[in-house]
Amino acid sequence: MAFQRNGSRLAASASALLIVFALFLSPSAWPQTGPIKIIVPAPAGGVTDVLTRLLGDQIHQMHGRTIVIENRPGATTVIGTEAVARATSDGSTLLVNAPPAFVIIPHLRRLNYDPLTSFEPVCNLVKFPTVIVVNSTSPYHTLADLIEAARAKPDELTLASIGPASLTHIGFEMLKRATNTKMIFVPYAGAAPAVSALLGNHVTSYFGNYADVSEQLKAGELRALAVASRTRVDLLPDLLTIAESGYQDYEVEGWFGLFAPAKTPKETISDLAGWFTAAMQVPDVRAKLAAIGLFPTEMCGADFAAFIRRQYEEYGRVIREVHFKVQ
Repeated sequence: MAFQRNGSRLAASASALLIVFALFLSPSAWPQTGPIKIIVPAPAGGVTDVLTRLLGDQIHQMHGRTIVIENRPGATTVIGTEAVARATSDGSTLLVNAPPAFVIIPHLRRLNYDPLTSFEPVCNLVKFPTVIVVNSTSPYHTLADLIEAARAKPDELTLASIGPASLTHIGFEMLKRATNTKMIFVPYAGAAPAVSALLGNHVTSYFGNYADVSEQLKAGELRALAVASRTRVDLLPDLLTIAESGYQDYEVEGWFGLFAPAKTPKETISDLAGWFTAAMQVPDVRAKLAAIGLFPTEMCGADFAAFIRRQYEEYGRVIREVHFKVQ
């Protein structure tokens, strides 16, 4: 009997040890030590990269964790995004990305991830205003001027932006539809060449992030016609929104979000949300973000997931209605 009791105790102890060991090795356990890798699906030096490194440095200072930034650009951010979708769901690999990979590209081509189920949305980190600008020598001083000219000269005026399949490319199609105009979209591989084309008067206008044209606006080289956000921005308080200009339902606003692979534990997601939210509340961080036209949103968890679903549905509807295709 004593042998049976001891044997039972040994078996129970062994089972308990196996459970603890399994939990220790489980890929869903939040790693308390070791580096956290954040994949940025864009080249080094861009806004996404600067944002991620700024927050990574702050989190390292606050929590002592090593944050490794890995730039993995390509295929309109799809390559880096797919890599995170395949990563282990333990919080050790994260993604910082913008709307196209989640609310635009999935409507245009088949992907190896589902934007709504392959990730756990952690936080919508920041938003950034998009603006329509012209050369300071342009005869167009308001959005109404540009629209009137576009109606008078169909398919003559041009609008440059990052593209194809960018947020502002879809915004351009929405603008044409809302204003009943015909303008020519001129896509560029990046903001810098597009802005250069506008400065050289090779295109009529440019639609892009405020941060990409802020210095030229301050220098008087470019003129802003309208902001595409729902509300005005503090940086340009006198600039009308497109909605205020007569197109009430129009809104195109950029954002950068933080994502983890699907099935990452809720506790881990909550920890990460707290870390990144706290990092963005540091005054020095907020000042540096504002300097490049980024503004913290502090929308996390279920609210961010619902926001992505709404945008996915809204942009999908626009893409279908305008028969949008990428050549």
